[in-house]
Amino acid sequence: MPNNLEAFAPGEYIREELDARGWSQLDLADILGRPPQAVNEIINGKRSITPDTARGLGEAFGTSAQLWMNLESAYQLARLDAPVGGIQRKAKLYKFAPVSELQKRGWIERTSNLDILEAQVLNFYSIPSFDEPPQFLHAARKSTDYGALTVVQRAWLCRVKRMARAVHVHGGFTVGKTQAMLQELSALKAEPEEARHVSKVLASYGVRFLVLEHLASSKIDGVCLWLSRKEPVIAVSLRYDRIDWFWHTLMHECKHLINSDGLETPTVDTQLVGSDAQPEAEKNRAEVEADRFAASFLIDPNEMEAFIARVHPLYSRTKIVGFAKRIGVHPGIVVGQLQHKGRIPYSHSRNLLVPIREFVIASALTDGWGHSVAV
Repeated sequence: MPNNLEAFAPGEYIREELDARGWSQLDLADILGRPPQAVNEIINGKRSITPDTARGLGEAFGTSAQLWMNLESAYQLARLDAPVGGIQRKAKLYKFAPVSELQKRGWIERTSNLDILEAQVLNFYSIPSFDEPPQFLHAARKSTDYGALTVVQRAWLCRVKRMARAVHVHGGFTVGKTQAMLQELSALKAEPEEARHVSKVLASYGVRFLVLEHLASSKIDGVCLWLSRKEPVIAVSLRYDRIDWFWHTLMHECKHLINSDGLETPTVDTQLVGSDAQPEAEKNRAEVEADRFAASFLIDPNEMEAFIARVHPLYSRTKIVGFAKRIGVHPGIVVGQLQHKGRIPYSHSRNLLVPIREFVIASALTDGWGHSVAV
């Protein structure tokens, strides 16, 4: 390869022009007004052709300056062909997977060996080559109809699937027991610390529950997927450490579970709660239904409407806390729904949107915030 590349160096073409005219290198140096050593280095490939030199060669040989610049550029690029192959492989790899994020989270090891890096990524996605999509991920859908999952979302979802197999549950899941499961969960929504029982309750009904910290820019809140027809999985990212976020997301995924959503194609939910929540008009019917179910499970719609009619627009902390206590929910859940309905601004009663993560991850299999899982 090196010999072929040298044969096509611009200096070879200059030699041909000199031979055709019977000129020496000294003649060309004199014509160009350049030192003989500089001309010799250009002809022998030790010095690059600059725009100024290209213009001089063009005038001397009756060609365009662009011709000589093109020859120089082509030669320099050809010399880089070998390392460019590695760059192309890396670019393809980084397009396929968020390599830096996978390394940062410890899901693959850092290495300068490209072969090892590619092998690790293939193993992470459980695929034989980059020409095949990760198992089941090609069919996964988001809560909006905006298209396929992003590269980062695919990685998060793949990690969920790998973690799910490590979660222990009691028997297989049956839809007939969901009502009893929901009743047990309902008893936990009044106090933040009660969230530590969520994982145990779900496991007792055959539902695998886990927490996976979101990846940067993923905007994922949760997912419902199935390892088999009797092995459902609910995973949440706790993208926002707030009690209203957690309970709405959890019950949203429970509705997907009850409807067997995600049985064939995992349902990835993004931007469910908060100021960046997606408008209902942008969601499909299954997502709208899941949102409405979550809201009504947490607070009876009739109770909420009666409260709004009674106190609007004077939503004081005392009234919110009193209403929440009467219906058996944490006041932060009431605040979250009032914000979502546009009844109060997002700055209202934010101190009631208490953190809940430490209680949730106390018993749930967790990856993130310093917790790592070997799967």
